Amino acid sequence: MRFTGTLLALLSTAVVANGFTPLRPVAFARGGSHSMSTTEEAKVEGKKAGPDAPPTHLGWDSHNPVDEVPETLVREGDGPEGNYPMRSKFEKMCRDAQIAITKAIEEIDGEGKFKEDCWTRANGGGGMSRVLAGGKVFEKAGVNLSVVYGSMPQEALQAATERGVDRSKGMAPGERVPFFACGLSSVMHPKNPFCPTMHFNYRYFETDGGVWWFGGGTDITPSYIDEDDMKHFHGTYKEICDKHDPNYYKEFKAWADRYFVIQHRNETRGFGGIFFDDQNDRDPDTIFEFSKECLNSVVKAYGPIIEKHKDDEFTTQQKEWQLMRRGRYVEFNLVYDRGTVFGLKTGGRIESILMSLPETARWEYNNIPEPGTPEAEFLEVCKHPRDWV
Repeated sequence: MRFTGTLLALLSTAVVANGFTPLRPVAFARGGSHSMSTTEEAKVEGKKAGPDAPPTHLGWDSHNPVDEVPETLVREGDGPEGNYPMRSKFEKMCRDAQIAITKAIEEIDGEGKFKEDCWTRANGGGGMSRVLAGGKVFEKAGVNLSVVYGSMPQEALQAATERGVDRSKGMAPGERVPFFACGLSSVMHPKNPFCPTMHFNYRYFETDGGVWWFGGGTDITPSYIDEDDMKHFHGTYKEICDKHDPNYYKEFKAWADRYFVIQHRNETRGFGGIFFDDQNDRDPDTIFEFSKECLNSVVKAYGPIIEKHKDDEFTTQQKEWQLMRRGRYVEFNLVYDRGTVFGLKTGGRIESILMSLPETARWEYNNIPEPGTPEAEFLEVCKHPRDWV
């Protein structure tokens, strides 16, 4: 079975699966580092979306292609009132990373080139997609930047988060929630079965009710076990986490293991990494610096693994196993990834929403690996995640 498409540039893996509970208490603040006082909360209690707030469905035809990439998609005065300097700084971080990462992947591939397209929306925001297809090393790789000014029903917003986190705080009951969101998302599908697929997403949100938060993560999905590869990948992110908070890696690694579960298979999509959301328990600049270092370490964590395996020999059977694992990847993204569902329900750009899907995938009826084979060992790790570092 063959698929073509692209990944949600912003909200893919932006939320967690049913049953998750917050890993730490969160104290929401409006565009800053302090929690709102009772008096401040009272002032915004019952707030209604303004007459110029965007609809909850942006519309499939609301994306206008442009030939020239604008200097920025974040404009002061667009969207809900909030922390404009952080919005602008986060977008620049994402754009700089998009350029650096795609340049590095082109060098690793040796032949493939990223094609860029850009679009805007009348109410502000837009996106920039870079996609490589049919390369020497990568079947498909995409890195998407999105800036969104939108609105979301409170019930949908609440369903798209973990229990205990009130993202509609400050708005009148039943009132739609205008929001700003900016993020960079990527999925890379190599050709060689011994080269893992990699995904990352880093994002920043604000709502008209005064709530702000950061989210993100990087995870890896191999088809075969290479312990040295996993130690390198997880070790890279553990080192970053330990620099910023000694509890981060343990919490965020466990969060990734819980989120990326294909529930109807009772197995994980891959071998995890880090995943975090609803982060606003400290100064926003502090969380920004953590997100920035994670994003800027993608090539360091992933590149050497691809360089190591891109020329490995493989059999037809090993390629077919990779394609079956790709099928599992598709199942997770279309059934459980709430960001994908969110994008489809709110009128997101389809090519960006579905960019995560590989060009080729495979389903075999009732395929069960023989005990003792590398495939069976791999599946055991998907059912019982390991600690690699």
